[in-house]
Amino acid sequence: MFFTRWSMSPILRSLNEMQHEVNRVFDRWGRHPFGIGEFPALNLWEEEDTLHVEAELPGLELRDLEIFVTGQNQLTLKGERKAPVVEKGVQHRQERGFGKFTRTLTLPFAVDANAVEARFENGVLKVRLPKHEAAKPRKIEIKA
Repeated sequence: MFFTRWSMSPILRSLNEMQHEVNRVFDRWGRHPFGIGEFPALNLWEEEDTLHVEAELPGLELRDLEIFVTGQNQLTLKGERKAPVVEKGVQHRQERGFGKFTRTLTLPFAVDANAVEARFENGVLKVRLPKHEAAKPRKIEIKA
């Protein structure tokens, strides 16, 4: 039908755009209390037999942070950033997020949980995760 082909196309395009916008809103506010992107922001890289993770955690106290390695290849960061209390004065804007958070990463290989090292300096958490022996490449001898 001529009517269906030409008149439905703009309607479907509009519905597609609306669905995209609704998904964007849920992505922005539905996943965590901090609003934009995942919290904390992370960098993850591999160097020889070690995986490195850095997480930005400004305003967080060390006592409000926990780190877990589970299943040999999952790293979980859990904590709470407390909101500052304004006793005298009027708050005009609050853009920084506060509250509890949990972030779990599936790592690209098994790590040795007993050898994991973590440091917290200037609001940046640095975690060093050595590769588990079972995850390291092993040269196989070829028999003739």
